[in-house]
Amino acid sequence: MSSVSDGVGELRRPMAAVAAAERGATRIADRVVSKIAAQAARETLSDQSEDTTRPHATVVVHHAAAHIRVHIELDYPCDIGVRCADVRRHVASRVRALVGMEVPEVAVHVERLHLIPAHGVAQGRTR
Repeated sequence: MSSVSDGVGELRRPMAAVAAAERGATRIADRVVSKIAAQAARETLSDQSEDTTRPHATVVVHHAAAHIRVHIELDYPCDIGVRCADVRRHVASRVRALVGMEVPEVAVHVERLHLIPAHGVAQGRTR
């Protein structure tokens, strides 16, 4: 084992190898997690009509946990509870996989419902 000079004439022992995980920390910004969550919601709602607004998300990261709030619009009629559960499950899964954070909460807010006209029904006013 060789020694290293510190420039003053004293010899120091080389620094012991430190594992990468012990050298520092990685911090992922809340806005990055919110973009991932919004994209995951978009993936779940890919069959939406074109006039719906894209989902957006707000995130609060506390320690290694992301608390997520997703705002969506849905076509109607649909099973709102099932659609929200699908969004919740997929967002939590994608955030865990891509960011490595725990996701104890995904709140889904349905901001608007878009009525899908039935086939064969006349549009507009009828007399």
